[in-house]
Formats: sequence, structure tokens, C-alpha cells
Amino acid sequence: MLNMKGHEDESGMVLDIRNLSSPARSAALNRFTDESVEVATSVPGRKLHKWVAGSFCLLCILQAALNVSLRLALPLQQDSMKKELEEQKRQLDYMASQVNVLTNEREELKRKLEDFAHYAQQGWLYFNGSFYYISSIAKSWQDSRDNCSQRGAVLAIISSREEQEFIRQQQKVMWIGLTDRETEGVWKWVDETPLTASFWYSGEPNNFKGRNEDCVVINHYYSNENNWNDAVCENEYSWLCEKHM
Repeated sequence: MLNMKGHEDESGMVLDIRNLSSPARSAALNRFTDESVEVATSVPGRKLHKWVAGSFCLLCILQAALNVSLRLALPLQQDSMKKELEEQKRQLDYMASQVNVLTNEREELKRKLEDFAHYAQQGWLYFNGSFYYISSIAKSWQDSRDNCSQRGAVLAIISSREEQEFIRQQQKVMWIGLTDRETEGVWKWVDETPLTASFWYSGEPNNFKGRNEDCVVINHYYSNENNWNDAVCENEYSWLCEKHM
């Protein structure tokens, strides 16, 4: 064993290298170095080999566990992504449908505003979703109906007390779209709907003096809520057209 003083030879004696000549001293050091390398590569090398082999086995086990984990996790991840994509698609479809609804509503509102401006300029009156046109001349019931058709409207159909009140306030004798010409006593509106709410003046309808009174006119009893009167359809009165918005 080499120390600060010397080197042990094969006989076990400790030699003091300080007393050796330079060539002998170099030879002793070279011999020590060769022995040290042999020891370092023999004894620690076996431990290193075992450590490397153990580490490799551990890495193999970890790799196998990782592969199993990935195979188990991948389907779950794919299902989660699929559900997320489906939810996003559903939301996009819903948003697209809402855009279409809003677009249609905007177009409908635009059309109504244009109609409102048009009919207001033509002198039509607006009430509760409908425009009303009161003629300034007189015609028979059928000619009045035809005139309303030409205007894209119908002779007025009164379906509520509020509408009757609005029409009564115009204080004008005029035809409305109610008749029993098809079947006597069965009153229908021009759109073929049956009469439900009625506002007949007292004693009406009555086919006065046996005349064939098959068409209805708003009479001159403006102060009375009930002011309908059946009249001969060939009589000439003003008329009231109605156009639903």
C-alpha cells in the first residue's frame, strides 16, 4: 500500500520511496497505478453491473405500467373529448337557430314598419294589430267587398268589444263583412268564420217589412254600443276595410 513514505513490495515490507533513485521511484509509482486501476475495474465494476441490471429491470417495469396506463386512459380521454365536441356542436347549432330567429323577427318587424308607413300615408287607421280604411263614397255590399279585396283587405271582421268600440267611435254608417246570404239566419263573416260576439241594435236583425236584408251595416246610433243593422245588400253605404298586419 502506498503512503507518503513508501510502498509495500511482494514480501510485505514497506519501502520508503524517498530513499529510492528516480528510475526506481517511477517504477514503483507505475506499479501502484496499475494495481489501483485493476482494483477499481474489478471490485466496484461488479457492483455497477448489478446496479445497471437492476435499473434496467425497473425501467422495463415502469415502461410496462406506463403502457397499460396509457391504454386505459386513452379511451376515457377520447370519450371525454367526443362529449365535449358534441356539446360544443349543440351549442353552435342552438346559436345558429337563434340567429335565424332573430333575423326573421328583424325582417318581419321591418316589413311591418314599412306597411305601417305605407298605410298611414294612405289614410288608414291602426288599431290592435290591424289597419282600417273608411271609404269616402258609397257602394253596395258586394262592390264594397270587392273594393276591399283590391286593396289587399277584407270588409271589417269584428271579433271583440274593444274593436266594436273603436269602429263605433268613427261615427259613420258603413258596411262590415257579415252576411247570411248563403243560409238565411246563419250569419258568417267574409272569411267564413261563424258569428260569435254580436252587437245588434235592439230588434235587429229583422228583415224589416219582409225585405231580404242579408248584409250588415253599422247604423247611425253611434251613442249605443250595439248598433248593427241588417240591410238590403244592394243599398249603397260607405264601407270599412280591414287588413291584419
